[in-house]
Amino acid sequence: MKKCKNNFSAIMNRLFVGVLLIGGLASCVTDSNSSQEQSTSSFDEEVVSVENTTPDDKIEGWNLVWSDEFNGEGAADSNKWDYRIWNPGKVNDELQAYTDRLENSRQEEGYLTITALNDSTGGSRYTSARLVTDDKFEFLYGKVEARALLPGGRGSWPAIWMLGANIGEVGWPDCGEIDIMEYVGFNPGFIHGTAHAKNYYWKIDEQQTKQISVPDVEDEYHLYGIEWYEDRIDFLFDGKVYFTSIPKGGDVNDLDAWPFSLPHFIILNVAVGGGWGGQKGIDESAFPMEMKIDYVRVYQKEK
Repeated sequence: MKKCKNNFSAIMNRLFVGVLLIGGLASCVTDSNSSQEQSTSSFDEEVVSVENTTPDDKIEGWNLVWSDEFNGEGAADSNKWDYRIWNPGKVNDELQAYTDRLENSRQEEGYLTITALNDSTGGSRYTSARLVTDDKFEFLYGKVEARALLPGGRGSWPAIWMLGANIGEVGWPDCGEIDIMEYVGFNPGFIHGTAHAKNYYWKIDEQQTKQISVPDVEDEYHLYGIEWYEDRIDFLFDGKVYFTSIPKGGDVNDLDAWPFSLPHFIILNVAVGGGWGGQKGIDESAFPMEMKIDYVRVYQKEK
């Protein structure tokens, strides 16, 4: 369990969150033009370690509709998450097998830890975990926040992301993909936020994406998030907007341009290698590669 907070600590936490929100309003940046191409900005002078908060902390204008604080012990909550059990190469030429073993994914002391290992288990050189809310929690529009500490090392590819719930019917990229946070270990200190759709995705080099510099991403917990509206998706780092995705090649009524008018589900995983993560090879000395997640929360606008 996470450490309890007395009333004074709770008050201080709320004051701290208030300061962050005010600062975010004063300095947030949206650039719809930059959403058409890869671009980079630096948060070097603004990076802070985001404090842990409780899920009943109020965000003005939003209602909490779903969360996992990872306060259990052992396997992830089966009422909220499923494990993908996949062999290497199932997607993106990734080298790991995805398992439901506690060695690869566990709740402990208020955190979920996803661990990629080079343990040659079950005939696979690498193992890891991929957790999904598919068929358990899918939603349309809202605010997503995940507080996490990321692993590093060449070959690591942690991600907090979403896929359209209709992927089984229409496939990818038609279903839509929202990459709340991706990080590849061969490019340390830079995180990526991306939207993929039929009209724009990585295989045709047309994805809407942006990377930002976060030098301490492997050393400090940070808040990764989106605010998803009918006509745009704002990508946030530590509560500040750094990128906005908009319909491209159509409007909000065109699913090829905007599949984000349909429900999506959440995914947490740490990949090893793959078409992107493995471009510079794999550093065997970097294992274990651990992504630690404090919480995932979903809010929707107050009616």
